[in-house]
Amino acid sequence: MALQALTLGPLPLPLPTARRRLRVLAVAADYTPPPTSSSPEPANSPSRLLRELAERKKAVSPKKKHPPRRFILKPPLDDERLTQRFLNSPQLSLKALPLLSSCLPPAPLSAADRTWMDEYLLEAKQALGYPLAPSETLGDGDDCPARHFDVLLYLAFQHLDPSCERTRTRHVRNGHSRLWFLGQYVLELAFCEFFLQRYPRESPGPMRERVFALIGKRVLPKWIKAASLQNLVFPYDDLDRMIRKDREPPAKAVFWALFGAIYLCFGMPEVYRVLFEAFGMDPEDESCQPKLRRQLEDVDYVSVEFEKRQLTWLDVAAYRPPPDALFAHPRLFRACVPPGMHRFRGNIWDFDNRPKVINTLGYPLPMNDRIAEITEARNIELGLGLQLCFLHPSKHKFDHPRFCFERLEYVGQKIQDLVMAERLLMKHLDAPGRWLAEKHRRLLMNKYCGRYLRDKHLHHYIIYGESVQDRFEHNRRLRNPSTTSVQQAIHGLAYCVNGKPDVRRLMFEVFDFEQVQPKAV
Repeated sequence: MALQALTLGPLPLPLPTARRRLRVLAVAADYTPPPTSSSPEPANSPSRLLRELAERKKAVSPKKKHPPRRFILKPPLDDERLTQRFLNSPQLSLKALPLLSSCLPPAPLSAADRTWMDEYLLEAKQALGYPLAPSETLGDGDDCPARHFDVLLYLAFQHLDPSCERTRTRHVRNGHSRLWFLGQYVLELAFCEFFLQRYPRESPGPMRERVFALIGKRVLPKWIKAASLQNLVFPYDDLDRMIRKDREPPAKAVFWALFGAIYLCFGMPEVYRVLFEAFGMDPEDESCQPKLRRQLEDVDYVSVEFEKRQLTWLDVAAYRPPPDALFAHPRLFRACVPPGMHRFRGNIWDFDNRPKVINTLGYPLPMNDRIAEITEARNIELGLGLQLCFLHPSKHKFDHPRFCFERLEYVGQKIQDLVMAERLLMKHLDAPGRWLAEKHRRLLMNKYCGRYLRDKHLHHYIIYGESVQDRFEHNRRLRNPSTTSVQQAIHGLAYCVNGKPDVRRLMFEVFDFEQVQPKAV
């Protein structure tokens, strides 16, 4: 039996069957069975609150953080589409009016834009005192600026409204912002010229207060309502019930853009008409008077045309210089350079420093005067104006308040702002207004204006009072702001004597405000 047991074969084992594929349909993790109805939990039970919190955390999926839209790179347009876009752009349709064409929309107006113009443009024209006929019927040929007034007036009212698809389109949004970028500097220059001629003995400080009281952002909604334009700016809201942060930015953008459009199409006289006729501004109103301050006694003469009576806006708007005038803006020159400056003719500064300053600035400019005496008289007045530009208030202001560069500096600030704004608009055709405003601010910072004057070594010719001479010459924190003021006064004098082209020449050729010219090593 034992041998038989040893010779038995192996026990039969079951053969391996085919491997089954198990498919998991669902996985339950951290599953907590709901409480039975037999033992209900109270509403404020800690275990119930913890369980609901765990379920809520499981249900919320993590949000993906997408990059901002401005960082998403878009494929560039191919050559054909880019060429077509440029050819269809209204900005390239006018060769004789580069500034106006740069403010036209970068794409043709859509059907929605035309619908708004058909419905509301007549109301805007009637409120501003313009003929109701389409502007395309004015003048002869596309080179007439007034023919494009309808398009620019439409853009002026299209402030950015997040709920409106039409104002968010690129050509409307950029066109509107470029207009208000230009319009703010047009308004500043208009009021600067007006108040300098209206108040020939006043310093620029009270004038700035008058301008702020008339066109500060707090009062602009009042002017919008005075011209009955509130329904075009705020079609769905009551202007009187809106809070300030909702009311002021649209009113400011529309007001500025409106005067940008008027300036481009009709010029500065029309700006004055709309300000004082359509909006009804009153420079003698009690609300826009400057605060009382200690006034220095002004014993010096003013020009004869300012002695007889106080000029009104009609006198400023309708003024045309005579054909044989010495200057581009003779009355503005007389308002800034007092007649008594002739007492300084032939002094040491006039003999030693004036030829160096004139040589650095590229004066005298070539003129086509019929009479040689006119050229000589202009150069004499230009030399006296340059001496006034370098006359620091510490020298004579206490005894003779107008014998310093303050009034010319005020004009120079405003004209260099406008000239740089026009330059940027024509140079960057597709840039929105906010980008241009930031670029403008960075190019015209006060510290840069003074630096460009010092680079030309013109700061050595500034005339300080004897009591502060050493302090200003050896302390850059005192000297640098005064060099900025002299730089701006030179621009103001150039505008009064030779007009805006001379300011462009000084800014972009002599002082190189854009910093694009090669530097000497």
